[in-house]
Amino acid sequence: MRGRDRNDGPDRPPDSQGVYGIAVTSDLVGTGIQNLRAYEKAGLLDPARTAGGTRLYSSDDVARLRRIHALLAEGLNLAGIAMVLQLEEENQHLRDQLASKPKRPTK
Repeated sequence: MRGRDRNDGPDRPPDSQGVYGIAVTSDLVGTGIQNLRAYEKAGLLDPARTAGGTRLYSSDDVARLRRIHALLAEGLNLAGIAMVLQLEEENQHLRDQLASKPKRPTK
């Protein structure tokens, strides 16, 4: 996930907030609505839902869907994509941990 950009307006929702419907998201990513449902069923993403059950995709979801689309183009299946996404998340978590550790002085 990424934070807000410096040029974002004060009224822009956070990147993690669901704002796009499934049809808009499908257009943004360049894939079919059924594919979005299949990715959700495979556990690759979990869009927010309204009280009525309508899916709402965030900017973070759109970025993740673009990554999924790129991995599919490389020939991975959904199970492989799930593994890659999990490893990328773990890698980022470890990088964040390393970055937050205080630096020890070198001798």
